[in-house]
Amino acid sequence: MKKILFTAFIIFTAAQLFAQTALKVGEKAPLFSAKDNNGKLIDLKKVLKEHQSVVLFFYRGQWCPFCSKHIKNLQDSLQVLTAKGAYVIGVSPENAAGIDKTIAKTKASFSIISDRDYGIMKAYQVNYAMEPGLADKYKKGGLDVALANGQVDYVLPVPATYIIGRDGKIKFAYFDKDYKKRPSVKLLEAAL
Repeated sequence: MKKILFTAFIIFTAAQLFAQTALKVGEKAPLFSAKDNNGKLIDLKKVLKEHQSVVLFFYRGQWCPFCSKHIKNLQDSLQVLTAKGAYVIGVSPENAAGIDKTIAKTKASFSIISDRDYGIMKAYQVNYAMEPGLADKYKKGGLDVALANGQVDYVLPVPATYIIGRDGKIKFAYFDKDYKKRPSVKLLEAAL
């Protein structure tokens, strides 16, 4: 009986990832308000009034080399993005210590939000629970994702990037379940 329940749980959590779909271009972006890594309140509605657009991206954690590379690329091209009126916001389930490591590694100077209750990730439909086998595999490799996030569960975002226009609608959506892939800065720049 335990094997059947465990198998059902694995199938359910795996199906959860595969069932994830991105929000679409033209849809209203879910509004949120949260403090960033500097303690600054980031209210999406207010930020959109002050900027032409928001580049909102979700990343797994400082331990992910693909995430760090993407953040570094965004930081290296931040002037290009801000010159087009964009405000960049990163969202991750990692705790404050993890975000500090991300910033130290990437020199990121834009806002990064610790989505501790997964509210922003859920609103943008990018959250998924790691299946137990994968979580155990990460642990054997030296990474306890739940511990790294200061949580008891194993929730990560599908790496996704949205550009939200001043009107609050999604102008660009990049959502790829392959955690190794991210949109290029050139692609983001063209969408701005």
